[in-house]
Amino acid sequence: MTQLTGQPTTDDDVVHLTVPADGGYLGVLRTATAGLAARLQFALDEIEDLRIAVDEACAMLLAIATRDAELECRFSVTEDALTVEVTVPTVRGATLPSESSFAWKVLTALTTAAFADAADGRATISLLTRRSSGY
Repeated sequence: MTQLTGQPTTDDDVVHLTVPADGGYLGVLRTATAGLAARLQFALDEIEDLRIAVDEACAMLLAIATRDAELECRFSVTEDALTVEVTVPTVRGATLPSESSFAWKVLTALTTAAFADAADGRATISLLTRRSSGY
């Protein structure tokens, strides 16, 4: 399997977390994000940026999630990058914020790359963060 990084991953390099689509559970995802980024020896400011980006992506998705939905988060770890994909089932007619929105500008400023997709009643936001070379 190849992720946004273009590097192959194995099942050992992928962590799946599923939590209720409720803001009260976002701390679990922020903590997992920080732990995995620390494992990759990201700098403290990179870890905090990624935590904020994951929080922002989840907030975007929670706004369009169906009632009693679950937020699925998939972390893919490579040698120098962490990809976070957050997915939620969406209400009919839901749309993600446009790429010119403030929320989207936050995501792209805090990560190496950010992508969004909405199809078949689900929305996904993918965030790629590469570790800086100086660690």
